[in-house]
Amino acid sequence: MAQLILMPGKERSAFKQHHPWLFAGSVGRLEGRARPGDTVEVLADNLRPLGRAAYSPQSQIRARFWTFDPNEAIDDAFFKRRIAAAVERRQVLPALRGQQGLRLIHAESDGLPGVIADQYGDTVVVQLTSAGADKWRNAIVAGLLKATGCARIYERSDSEVRGLEGLTPVTGWLHGEAPTTPLSIEENGVTLAVDIAGGHKTGFYLDQRDNRQLLGQLAAGKEILNCFCYTGGFSLQALAGGAAHVLSIDSSGPAIAQAKANLALNPALPAERAEWLEADVFQALRDFRQAGRKFDLIVLDPPKFAPSAAHADRAARAYKDINVLGCRLLKPGGLLMTYSCSGGIGLELFQKIVAGAAHDAGREARIVQRLAGAADHPVALSFPEGEYLKGLLVQVD
Repeated sequence: MAQLILMPGKERSAFKQHHPWLFAGSVGRLEGRARPGDTVEVLADNLRPLGRAAYSPQSQIRARFWTFDPNEAIDDAFFKRRIAAAVERRQVLPALRGQQGLRLIHAESDGLPGVIADQYGDTVVVQLTSAGADKWRNAIVAGLLKATGCARIYERSDSEVRGLEGLTPVTGWLHGEAPTTPLSIEENGVTLAVDIAGGHKTGFYLDQRDNRQLLGQLAAGKEILNCFCYTGGFSLQALAGGAAHVLSIDSSGPAIAQAKANLALNPALPAERAEWLEADVFQALRDFRQAGRKFDLIVLDPPKFAPSAAHADRAARAYKDINVLGCRLLKPGGLLMTYSCSGGIGLELFQKIVAGAAHDAGREARIVQRLAGAADHPVALSFPEGEYLKGLLVQVD
């Protein structure tokens, strides 16, 4: 096994804080030969063993720790143990029991860097985003089959981040065959179709499950605007919660079409209270302001404006613009549910952006509740980067 030897003083985060990433600037030298995804021993500059990691020579994250135990073998049994432990952790949480859509493995926060696995009924969708995860594909599939007993596993390793690892996109069935009927799940009493082959991420945004439920609890009698609605998850929960009217906007025609189809899957919901608009959200909100239109509750769940900290300044401007528009369109006492899924925008910065937006809109506002991902998207204390989704429920006077 090759050895990755750190620069002097760079073992602090690896050994004392157990952060799973080793950046290129921390690496002194590689002793021996290692191909992308190979397991290497990580040593401090004094040659003290620190653990074992997956090597990725093309990435700025030069290695990702599998274990901080220098004696733990990285083999098929390792992945079976880690996957079984991740599944078991979710089974003990009451909020996750019986969920048809569930994140089983949340990458670094479950001790499996670069591995995402989401379950939709008897189908598991796996996403492998790092060289190490890609190398151990077969072991990961075997571990998922053993831990879940699922009927089929589909791979959606087509995210852009794979390019940073020198990996090409990979999609397709890893176990079993495509289901004979369209895949769907029930979430908080609402049926939603899941497009595992062409949808965003692994087919659906499971991280917003609890926040969609909260919207349903707040919706009764309200005029609601859902921006960046995608396939209508928030919209349908609002209708189920008794909203007087829900206007949903997205720039994607196919997403709007799927949202309408999802509504049709729920005949008990009042379809006459739903309005769908295919448009640029920023321009649509400006048009609403010009027309004097107001809402009781607005959901802002935009796409990732800042994929990394390097994009934070540009993203901050976009987040501020959309939140200024949202604040201006709220009735006095209205509620703003606003989110950022950008890893390059931290919670403190996001709160400052929203505060600045309320000020620029000439409104007084207060945080009613802080919002985050659901319990099946845990955040390891040693890996704060895992808290990519952050949100605020803000009351605007």
